[in-house]
Amino acid sequence: MTVSDPRKTIDVEAAVNRNDYRLILDIVKEGCQVLDLGCGNGHLLHLLREEKGIKGYGVELAEDKIIECVEHGLSVFQGNLDEGLRDFDDQSFDYVILNQTLPVVHKPPYLVEEMLRVGKKAVITFPNFGYWGIRWKFLLGGKMPITESIPYEWYSTPNIHNLTLHDFKLFCRRFGITVLSSVFFSALQDGKIFKHAIFPNFTAAYGLYVVTKGE
Repeated sequence: MTVSDPRKTIDVEAAVNRNDYRLILDIVKEGCQVLDLGCGNGHLLHLLREEKGIKGYGVELAEDKIIECVEHGLSVFQGNLDEGLRDFDDQSFDYVILNQTLPVVHKPPYLVEEMLRVGKKAVITFPNFGYWGIRWKFLLGGKMPITESIPYEWYSTPNIHNLTLHDFKLFCRRFGITVLSSVFFSALQDGKIFKHAIFPNFTAAYGLYVVTKGE
């Protein structure tokens, strides 16, 4: 019986065409240590391993997604992000990634603090609830909008904390977090990517921030 290479089961082309994945790929340096929180099916970790030669680990709660990651040859731990990262040593990673997961955690300040304890830098992406498309749908429809970035009815959304880009900037200021860089994009696939915008809180559907502590 011939056993196929499990890494080939990942659609690398589809993964690299996601704006958030491509932006993270541009940020992460060659051969560094990476921890991906809420890593899901491991496509981002796989991409970083193949394209940047990183030594990467993931943390995921869903057992079926962990099994999928393991089948792809990825090292993933089962864990609840709301319980912190106590299994990892201080400053043991170059980057800790939280991609599209911030709105679903119960204690964002605690998790981000933990990220910056175990990592030198954190890369955080999230959908922007202040995006004009969401405001417009809310204004016209008078009900919670359903969009690409928030594709759920109000009663079934996993999001606990919907936030805007402005909210995140205030959050960083309050908790002594330094924003090293930021970039914004209008969709997960295709759309515009812009590093400089006059009103990103209005024009961007998603934000990506690279942050650290104490610089």
